[in-house]
Amino acid sequence: MIKIRRALISVTDKTGLPEFGRMLQNFGVHILSTGGTARVLRENGVDITDVSDYTGFPEILDGRVKTLHPKIHGGILGIRDNREHVEVMKNHNIEPIDMVVVNLYAFEDTVAKADCTLDEAIENIDIGGPTLIRAAAKNFKYVVVVTSPDDYHLVSDEMKRLDGHVSREISFTLAKKAFCRTCEYDRAICEYLEKQKI
Repeated sequence: MIKIRRALISVTDKTGLPEFGRMLQNFGVHILSTGGTARVLRENGVDITDVSDYTGFPEILDGRVKTLHPKIHGGILGIRDNREHVEVMKNHNIEPIDMVVVNLYAFEDTVAKADCTLDEAIENIDIGGPTLIRAAAKNFKYVVVVTSPDDYHLVSDEMKRLDGHVSREISFTLAKKAFCRTCEYDRAICEYLEKQKI
């Protein structure tokens, strides 16, 4: 089982976010967050730490770079029972991140608009989101990845049933769903760009 102590939350679709954030907080989970997600959580009484405060590095390039940092990805990708990984994480003050809650920029909805320009489409290609999702899904033995508000109830029920833990079986199920989501997302980008000329 995976004990959830620290979660990173950065979502475009904020459906059900306050309730999910409060559930995590009730289990004593330390929440890291960014931008609009952090604002919504704070406004709804959920304590969070800004990713920029945790990493010591500000969001830059109009928000294009927020979570692409070794303290984030090291915390997600570290193998918890690998002594060398644990030592490296300790030496670099990298805390394990046990849950990643991310859904992606609405690329498909953006390009479905009749007046969508190529520049607008490009700005709605998520970079950090798929990177976080894939990292967490790869390390599903230690990290739970949640890519849709539809799965908040599943995770909440699991944590209530298992006293703040998530089973490896559920984590693996969510990891498979996560890889399918990034696959669909990249396919949508590919199909759109193939039709464009500059």
